[in-house]
Amino acid sequence: MPSHGQPARRPEWRAGWWSGAQRRASPNFGPRPAGSAITLVVVHSISLPPGAYGGPDVERLFTNTLDCDAHPYYDRLRGVEVSAHFFLRRDGGLLQFVSCDERAWHAGRSRWRGRAGCNDWSIGIELEGLEGQRFEPVQYRRLAELLRALARCYPIEEVVGHEHVAPGRKADPGPGFDWARLARALRRRRPVLAPLLVLAPASPTPG
Repeated sequence: MPSHGQPARRPEWRAGWWSGAQRRASPNFGPRPAGSAITLVVVHSISLPPGAYGGPDVERLFTNTLDCDAHPYYDRLRGVEVSAHFFLRRDGGLLQFVSCDERAWHAGRSRWRGRAGCNDWSIGIELEGLEGQRFEPVQYRRLAELLRALARCYPIEEVVGHEHVAPGRKADPGPGFDWARLARALRRRRPVLAPLLVLAPASPTPG
């Protein structure tokens, strides 16, 4: 019960949805295999069209409402059904498309530490950006905040890039993503949720 007339705190998580993100439900998801512990986070980068920021088309892609006639690049996206759990804009705005209790369709053909099909036990986070280019300081701060929240709810052990789980096929978030900066942002708050995360190396590691 709230005391001294203070309102009750909103639950941080509700059925896999985080209170710190705006909800935009995607139809592109499915159930996780029974008994799958969610131990992995996969970081991606995306912009639509490539290099254009701030528009609505990533959200439209994940909700199957993208007008594929609106840009020549989009012709390759016809019929594509994809999603991520989260999309982190360059201004720090955060959208959630799929409950973390469900399997989003973000990693595709993937393998990590000898185990295939990373979607089964991972959470996908898309950063608004172009692979190889730099990301904004607020994106690192918000990503660290999100990762700490995920670690409070799920047994997260590692954070890797799409390039690490699909080497040779994917190259995001690429060399412009500063893994050391993310690690520092995660250490900045106390208490440290050790052993929270083992961040991926800078170069892809074979599965």
